[in-house]
Amino acid sequence: MKSRLTVLVACLTVFSGSSIHAQELPQMSAPEKEHKWLEQFVGEWEIQSKGMMGPGQPPIEFAGRMTSRSLGGIWFINELKLEMPGTPMNGIQTIGYDSDKKKYVGTWVDSHMSYMWKYEGTVDESGKKLVLEAEGPNFMVVGKTTSFRDAYEFKSADHIIATSSMLGEDGKWVTFMTGDMHRGEEAKK
Repeated sequence: MKSRLTVLVACLTVFSGSSIHAQELPQMSAPEKEHKWLEQFVGEWEIQSKGMMGPGQPPIEFAGRMTSRSLGGIWFINELKLEMPGTPMNGIQTIGYDSDKKKYVGTWVDSHMSYMWKYEGTVDESGKKLVLEAEGPNFMVVGKTTSFRDAYEFKSADHIIATSSMLGEDGKWVTFMTGDMHRGEEAKK
């Protein structure tokens, strides 16, 4: 009985090993021109932002930093630390390019909510602005979701204008946050 079991295990091992070799291994991704475009984010950024907290509320100003790094030239990880009135906020954003979808994709999580944002987007015709869209909790109508749009426009190699907008109940886009991001000598001005 023991020898039969040994033969069976040996046969299964040979069979499973040969089927692995017969299958194609998944191909490793190599950075494409769209990934190269995302390299612009890499570095240390100082952030100055204004945000709307709701209808009729005055805008709030806040500051912070973003550290952006590359993960194999395929994914880019932006870690934000913002000093907002009342409480700091930490966030992590991933951005990459999905070659099959032909879209930029990404995620956003932060210390203020348990929702994970999932982005898809494109770079505009100018080649200077990345627009990412997501579906998420509607800040103005509890229990509903709406469309959101985050845009990053590279004004120069060391200056980004960031905007966040949401689709209102009336079908119009409402910008609720704008930010200036600077690095290097630009941050000191």
